Amino acid sequence: MIDEADVGGVHIKYLYHCQRQLWLYARGLRPEHLSAAVQFGEAVHETSYTRNSPVDLGAARLDFVDGRHWVHEVKSSSRPTPADQAQGRHYCYRLQQIGIDAQGTVLHYPATRRTQRHPFTEQEAEQAEADIQQVLAVCAQASSPDRLTRSDCRGCSYTDYCWTD
Repeated sequence: MIDEADVGGVHIKYLYHCQRQLWLYARGLRPEHLSAAVQFGEAVHETSYTRNSPVDLGAARLDFVDGRHWVHEVKSSSRPTPADQAQGRHYCYRLQQIGIDAQGTVLHYPATRRTQRHPFTEQEAEQAEADIQQVLAVCAQASSPDRLTRSDCRGCSYTDYCWTD
């Protein structure tokens, strides 16, 4: 299974969106390449903020970090979600672990031309640690968590797995 160092942004995003999705992802089930929503998100990333280089931290891959140590994440959705903020918080936490004093996250929503700033505080660091522990707990479960309601599964690349009887 995975350990703390293996927990990346996708794990955190799935923790907040759907724990069943997280559990399946941790076991190597990766149908994202079949999802139109994922393909759209990749297209948004490829065409937005093209002058900046992604930062690869192994298990975590950030869109970019500016000169003042703010993590920037480009999101394809039109509205913010708790998963977006959690993912940014996780990236700040990972940067702190390697000695970079991350100031916080700037979430970019090109579809609505909006941004959100979330400073990285001590409380955010504590939540990031708790999120990692929760990811590990979900991934260690012997059986998959319950699926969400069907309406909460719109756009999910795991829909066929969860809803095929």
